[in-house]
Amino acid sequence: QVQLVESGGGLVQAGGSLRLPCAASGRSFSTYAVGWFRQAPGKEREFVAAISGSGGDTYYAESVKGRFTISRDNGKNTVYLQMNSLKPEDTAVYHCAADRWIKLLGGPSNIAYWGQGTQVTVSS
Repeated sequence: QVQLVESGGGLVQAGGSLRLPCAASGRSFSTYAVGWFRQAPGKEREFVAAISGSGGDTYYAESVKGRFTISRDNGKNTVYLQMNSLKPEDTAVYHCAADRWIKLLGGPSNIAYWGQGTQVTVSS
């Protein structure tokens, strides 16, 4: 069982930066891949980025590649999403999720563990 809690969201101007931590509790956190997904009003939840349990592999959606960086500190049971050069279209509720690598890359359905989400709003 893994519990996930996101934080760090807020209001930022276009071009600005935010860092979202996802703090996990539960055993064997390093055995789980962790991903970030986002959901804008009226839209489906979409994949943003994922990182393997060891942190050695990462994967990004094309829309955020080069602007967002995912990392993890297994000693602190925390995964981070560093978001730079933010755009108004990045506005959404951001959720972290934990499961096997292949399930995270398969989309938001059937993922075992989710956080409650944190709101990110980017003004133009």
